[in-house]
Amino acid sequence: MSPPRATMPRFGLGTWRMGENAAARSEDIAALRLGLDLGVGLVDTAELYGEGGAEEVVGEAIAGRRDGLYVVSKVLPSNATYQGTLAACERSLRRLRTDRLDLYLLHWPGQHPLAETLRAFVELRRREKILAYGVSNFDIDEMRHAVRLEGGDGIASNQVLYNLQRRGVERKLVPWCATEGIAIMAYSPMDQGRLVVKPALRDVALRRGVTPYQVAIAWTLRLEGVTSIPKASRREHVRDDVAVSRLLLDEDDLAELDRAYPAPKRDTPLETA
Repeated sequence: MSPPRATMPRFGLGTWRMGENAAARSEDIAALRLGLDLGVGLVDTAELYGEGGAEEVVGEAIAGRRDGLYVVSKVLPSNATYQGTLAACERSLRRLRTDRLDLYLLHWPGQHPLAETLRAFVELRRREKILAYGVSNFDIDEMRHAVRLEGGDGIASNQVLYNLQRRGVERKLVPWCATEGIAIMAYSPMDQGRLVVKPALRDVALRRGVTPYQVAIAWTLRLEGVTSIPKASRREHVRDDVAVSRLLLDEDDLAELDRAYPAPKRDTPLETA
């Protein structure tokens, strides 16, 4: 029987920098397991993170809990030939201790022809190794090219850097993806800890009785079709992040944040770090 196709949840946990430090492994696993206990339905990882170590951490954390969980991983561009993608996926599946990925992404545009990567994605979906596929760190022109290729009509998601301080994707990329039915996954919603907490953000947080960082994550979820994937490797952070799924910002909150963190008024290149 074919595995059921899953709908991507609006909120998940990222795993960047996990699997790099053996001393932190038990805490990483505990944090992910706590997230699952609290109802998180998506975990995002990649073969890049910890050179596969993050996938191993995820595999241990989700052992016995795979059903109903949406698992995302990514192939490195250097591996993204047709055969290389097939082989990379098999390695990821072994590390994750699962027979399928819900979503498999090309981590960023690379040197190998995208047509070959898409051909491999289509084949992996045929073999039921993956249920859906997409890309990451693709700007608007790259997306327009991608969907014109054979297999491009199956691109389900584009994972990009998106937060209060990095709003350039709102000008063209986000609305274009919405029109095409392509989901946006927002990574680093807290800008890897570099988010400048302006008075407006602090005021909204005080009114809501939450932290500024929780407001920042909730802000990324204000748009339909956007999934937010903050990384939390400590259990106390996971509790705070999961609480965001119940935080709804009103029009006054959003207007105040918009004034403090305005979107750019001209096109800007896609930011990735």
